[in-house]
Amino acid sequence: MRELWHTGWMHNRVRMIAASFLIKHLLIDWREGERWFWDTLADADPASNTASWQWVAGSGADAAPYFRIFNPVLQGEKFDAAGEYVRRWVPEIAGLPDKVIHKPWAASPMELAAAKVVLGTTYPVPMVDHDAARKRALAAFKTTRT
Repeated sequence: MRELWHTGWMHNRVRMIAASFLIKHLLIDWREGERWFWDTLADADPASNTASWQWVAGSGADAAPYFRIFNPVLQGEKFDAAGEYVRRWVPEIAGLPDKVIHKPWAASPMELAAAKVVLGTTYPVPMVDHDAARKRALAAFKTTRT
């Protein structure tokens, strides 16, 4: 979100991860994200922006399956293995080793201290647990289908 705020642009992969997190982890209406991105994107396009949010939400004409819920940690490890993107946009955790850059809460006390990271103070603790949020989202989607 910092990249988007500072540059007016965000890589498509990160857009999808952010949208999935907002919609499926936090259960926030896709239109909230669509509005904020519309106001912030330098390349905002009415068809593309709206269609992309509907795609992630699983509600558009050509939507992703509702059960596709991106795991932000696995996405980061797969597409930013060395943590270059994270280190650029989240400098407060830049000193963490590659193996925990996408999951600072899994760092050892020594790793956190060496990187000057204090969970809950200099970097937040996770808002939600991915597995629990995924189950909650799937349960919510199931109620709309019955």
